[in-house]
Amino acid sequence: MNIAVIGIGYVGLVTGVCLSEIGNNVTCIDIDEEKVKTLRSGKSPIYEEGLEELLQTNIQRERLHFTSNYEEGLAAKEVIFLAVGTPQGADGSADLTFLNTVCSDIVKYLHNDVVIVTKSTVPIGTNEHIKTSIEQNAITNLTVKVVSNPEFLRQGTAVHDTFNGDRIVIGCEDEEAMDIMEEIYKPYNIPIVKTDLRSAEMIKYASNTFLATKISFINEIANLCEHVGANVDDVANGIGMDGRIGGRFLKAGIGYGGSCFPKDTNAIIALGNRVDYPMFILESVQYVNEKQTDILVDKIIKRFSGNIEDITIALLGLAFKANTDDMRGAPSVQVAHRIIDAGAKINAYDPVAVENAKSVLPKEVNYVKTIEEVLNHANCAVILTDWKEIKEYPISLFRQYLSYPIVFDGRNCFSLEKFNGSGIEYHSVGRPSINRQN
Repeated sequence: MNIAVIGIGYVGLVTGVCLSEIGNNVTCIDIDEEKVKTLRSGKSPIYEEGLEELLQTNIQRERLHFTSNYEEGLAAKEVIFLAVGTPQGADGSADLTFLNTVCSDIVKYLHNDVVIVTKSTVPIGTNEHIKTSIEQNAITNLTVKVVSNPEFLRQGTAVHDTFNGDRIVIGCEDEEAMDIMEEIYKPYNIPIVKTDLRSAEMIKYASNTFLATKISFINEIANLCEHVGANVDDVANGIGMDGRIGGRFLKAGIGYGGSCFPKDTNAIIALGNRVDYPMFILESVQYVNEKQTDILVDKIIKRFSGNIEDITIALLGLAFKANTDDMRGAPSVQVAHRIIDAGAKINAYDPVAVENAKSVLPKEVNYVKTIEEVLNHANCAVILTDWKEIKEYPISLFRQYLSYPIVFDGRNCFSLEKFNGSGIEYHSVGRPSINRQN
């Protein structure tokens, strides 16, 4: 099938590459000419496991194309995927400026009936607005069939998730368009949820905010565990074995980040406010998440008797999660700013996110290229991203390189047993501290 994908950000690029991999002829369109040039050369502007290999393979197969020209990109296309950004607006709701601009820009190049598929996360009712906008402004008389097809990709495993997802959600009011979407996705062999436009839009928000709720819930329990002497790992295991609850997203830590959970939680709270229905649970979810990084920094300051001025702290991991270079909503940003404001020095390490981190972390941060360098002569280590190489790092080397063998683990990367008798002071989230000195 001839497909166009407009917007070559995270969602658009992964969508376009994977659709070409299953045999479609895909043209990805973006106004950023430098990005288009980079992609044409077979280089991915984002770090995502397996993506660049598929990108290069399908360019060579001549099934994947990139352009900044709408006329060229939309020619003879049967289906157009919209994957432009919907950033958070001033009131917390999704800003549809980019989406509206795209709808205005493409109408002059649409000459036949077309299926418009929205991958972007959008407020309830947006797809109806897209249909009306395009049909009213088209230069020829055409019928637009709109489909809400939200993405459920985890950064770091997005390519794997595309081919191995739990479900594909298709919201549509037109039977023919539904058949087209089913045909496109048939090679994935993933269950399809068929529903109406507004329900599909809501599924996306409800899914992300429910997962955010599970994370904040277990973090709230973890904080209580520290006060009463319980172990959150055992608590999470015990409740997660209940089939009504499930164990996924019950990992205590310093909170969620990224581009989706914070933005979507804000958006659905804003939606509730607009229809005069306050979302009290989600407001609490947001509050718990925002305070989680402060709890970690307060723990560090307390350990150093209330004063971290002039000490050196090693930050291990900067991206909001492992296997991505994305710094949007990364807890490391708030942690670094608070530490610098308190007068401490920071050495920082991340295997792929350093360049992105430089634009959002304090300018005083010193970046190094290895774990050994970041630990060397630091007063303590603070783990903020659970990269595999950090989780598998020999703990004896913390003792060897740190000036003081103190580790604050914001991701609970290690078992408590590993540190028993190690001589290393180990503090994590929701679990008893090991070899505590004060």
